Amino acid sequence: MSKRVVVTGLGVLAPLGNDLKSFWERIVNGESGAVPITKFNAEKFRTRFACELKDFNVTDHLDRGVIKRSDIFTQYALVASDQAIQDSGFSLDEMNSPFDVGVIWGTGQGGMQTFEEQMKAYYQGDGTPRFSPFFVPKLIANMASGMISMRNGYMGVNYTTVSACATSNTAIMDAFNYIKWGKAKVIVTGGSESPITEGSVGGFSAMKAMSPRNDDPKTASRPFDVGRDGFVMGEGAGALILEDYDHAVARGATIYCEVKGAAMTADAYHLSATHPEGIGAKEAMRQALEEAELTMDDVDYLNPHATSTPVGDISEIKAIMSMVGTGKNDLWMSGTKSMTGHLMGAAGAIEAIISIMAMRDNVIPPTINTTEIDPQIPSNINIVTGEAMDKKIDVVMSNTFGFGGHNGIAIFKKM
Repeated sequence: MSKRVVVTGLGVLAPLGNDLKSFWERIVNGESGAVPITKFNAEKFRTRFACELKDFNVTDHLDRGVIKRSDIFTQYALVASDQAIQDSGFSLDEMNSPFDVGVIWGTGQGGMQTFEEQMKAYYQGDGTPRFSPFFVPKLIANMASGMISMRNGYMGVNYTTVSACATSNTAIMDAFNYIKWGKAKVIVTGGSESPITEGSVGGFSAMKAMSPRNDDPKTASRPFDVGRDGFVMGEGAGALILEDYDHAVARGATIYCEVKGAAMTADAYHLSATHPEGIGAKEAMRQALEEAELTMDDVDYLNPHATSTPVGDISEIKAIMSMVGTGKNDLWMSGTKSMTGHLMGAAGAIEAIISIMAMRDNVIPPTINTTEIDPQIPSNINIVTGEAMDKKIDVVMSNTFGFGGHNGIAIFKKM
C-alpha cells in the first residue's frame, strides 16, 4: 500500500528574500528582484541585469571551513535546507535510524562559478596546473546533496537530479516516490543554482534567450505579454521537507499540504525549444493528475513555467488548453518568474513553495509587468496581473520545463 506524502517544512533563499516570510510578503506585494549585475563587470554583455540575492552574506550562515570546501550553489542549498529543517521541527534524534532520512537535491549547472574561476586562473597563468584540491568536489553537481547529508547526519537515499529547468520538480517527484514506496520517512528536497556568471550570462545571451531590456530591468520579465522578449536570470535555492504522513502526525508536525501527484515526460523535439504544441507538457500534466486522482477541473491555481519567452509561453498555453478545453473558466494562473526571475534548476522548488503558500493563504500572487496579454491566449485562461487576488485554493499545480525537452509537473492539495 502506498504511503501518503506531506510537506512539513519550507526554506527559501531568493532574489526577493532570504527567508520564507520576507520572500512570500514580497511575492504577494508584486515586487521585482531584477537589478544590474554586480557579480562581474557586465558592461559589454547583451544582457546586463539579473535577479541577484540581496543583502546575503554567506559568513552569517556557514563557517569558514564549509565555505572553503563548497561552491556557492552548495552554500545556497545548505542555507535553504537549514531553514526548511528548522521549519519542519524535525530532529534526527526522533528517528529509529539515520537511514530513514534522505536528500534528493537538484541543480542545473552545479559549480559553474568554481569552474570559471579555476579555468580562468589556469589560462591566465603560465600553463602550470595549480588547481585547488577542492576544485572537483566544489564543481560536481551532487555535492549539494552530499553536504546536506553530511551536515545533518542523514544516511538514507542521497543523489542529485539534473533536468535543466525542470530539475527541482524532478527532485520533488523522486522524493515523493521514495517516501510513497516506503523507502524513506523524511527527505530533504529542492534545488539550488548560482548561474549569474560570465559564462552562463554570456552563453544564454548568445542564444538570445534572455531579455535585453537593460534600460528597465524590473519590467523585463513579462510572461504572456505581447512585448515579452526573453527570460531574466535568477539565483538562489528552495528547500522542502517531504515526509511520510503517519510519521509527521505521530511527531505532531505542522503539515502544509499533501503531495498528490507528479510526472515527467520528454518532448523529444529540440535542444532548447519546447514542443510548439506542448504535447509532452500535456502528457505530463495528464499523468500527474491521474496519479493524484484529480482532473483539471479540480485545479484552483496553476503556477506555469512561463519564462517570458515568445515561443515557450504560448506552447505552454496550448498544452494547458488541450487539458481544459473550452469549458473551464475558473482556472487561475500567474507567472511568478516576473518577480523572481528564472532560477533555472531551483525554479521548480521556488515555484512549488509559492504554490503551497498560495494555497495556505488562499491568495494568488500577481504576474507583474504584463499589461497586454497575448491575443493567442484564450479568454477562459485567467491570468492574474497587477495585484494579488484572494481566492479559495485547495489544489495547485506547478509546471516546469527544461532544455533537452524535459517536462516536470507537481500537484499539491490542501489537507
